[in-house]
Amino acid sequence: MDIAEVKKELNRLRKEIRHHNKCYYDNDSPEISDYEYDLLMQRLKSLEGAYPELITKTSPTQQVGGTARREAGVLVQHDVPMLSLQDVFSKAEVADFVNSAIEALDEPEFVVEEKIDGLSLALRYRDGLLTQAITRGDGVIQGEDVTENARVIKDIKQKLKDSLPYFEVRGEVYMSREAFAKVNDRQELLGLKLFANPRNCAAGTLRQLDSRITKERQLSMFVFNLQAAEGREFASHTEAYDFMKKQGMKVIHNYKVCRTAEEVMAAIDEIGASRGSLPYDIDGAVVKVNDFAQREQLGQTSKVPKWAVAYKYPPEEKETRLLDIELSVGRTGRITPTAVFEPVQLCGTKVERATLHNQDFIDELDIRIGDTIRVFKSGEIIPKVRSVNHELRPEGTEPFLIGDTCPVC
Repeated sequence: MDIAEVKKELNRLRKEIRHHNKCYYDNDSPEISDYEYDLLMQRLKSLEGAYPELITKTSPTQQVGGTARREAGVLVQHDVPMLSLQDVFSKAEVADFVNSAIEALDEPEFVVEEKIDGLSLALRYRDGLLTQAITRGDGVIQGEDVTENARVIKDIKQKLKDSLPYFEVRGEVYMSREAFAKVNDRQELLGLKLFANPRNCAAGTLRQLDSRITKERQLSMFVFNLQAAEGREFASHTEAYDFMKKQGMKVIHNYKVCRTAEEVMAAIDEIGASRGSLPYDIDGAVVKVNDFAQREQLGQTSKVPKWAVAYKYPPEEKETRLLDIELSVGRTGRITPTAVFEPVQLCGTKVERATLHNQDFIDELDIRIGDTIRVFKSGEIIPKVRSVNHELRPEGTEPFLIGDTCPVC
């Protein structure tokens, strides 16, 4: 690839990523999955790593989050930046992070915890009272004041037991799968557009101008970081968690303290195995240095802290049994086959149907009624069939043919 082609590819990637950043952060309406977005970002980072002289200040790799929007409330300046985390996609990258920290620090501890799929929020307490709640916004300069909405979220403490002069925490606002199902049931009843997933719904709800809607939709929140404190010193992340729990705050409850790369991997696997049984969505596991002084020692870049990484799990897929293949006729007369299968939970919603496109697709997979199929959500929105587990095929199945007779006539 010559330099002209590299520049063209960089421009294309940056433009595409900016578009998806706007969809995700500002409009709460992503058009692609996190996994597909991560692949784009990985490609951009790879090219910029090979051609560092072509990195620009406005590149998505050099910026954090989206933009703060005025219609949701007053804009507030961040006291502490709400940076993103460095995403990694392999256990080898996690091991590199852990081992590098062990080499640089004196016997560090690592905390491994769930990465909640929601919207970041900073809570400010003065003399023990909640005074402000601020969204991430651009992550560095300012975010949106959504204090009135935060006051109606049951997980957010309005008053702390210990009245520190100043106490700021960061957490993730999310919507449980049960609450999300109720909201979409109501949307359907009213003939309104359904939300694609719990994260989109939570983000849009937190930015509502009417706090009554926020209260009705039953948002939840986990606190995952101490941002700043006056009146008391904290030595570590877990010490801050212990204090928060005594205040009645809801912190990330599934976390483990580890000392080796092997322990970190085991904790990541344990969290990954629980994904399907959790009442809320997670999209990864966060590995962070526990000691605050050691975090200061490692420092941060303009976009990410060097003391933490986020391991991203691959897209969620599940096996289920194909019960039937239904045929429908469109306005042009085209026949579309649809797989009907035993319901499974994917990306926070119940899925029991997926398109099979056409006869060629059915033939390619050799899919038959009664088969065990593997399903996933394209872009975490559209249910699709990935493959067939032919080893579990029951006896007596037959190839499925759409035929040349109209199923309606």
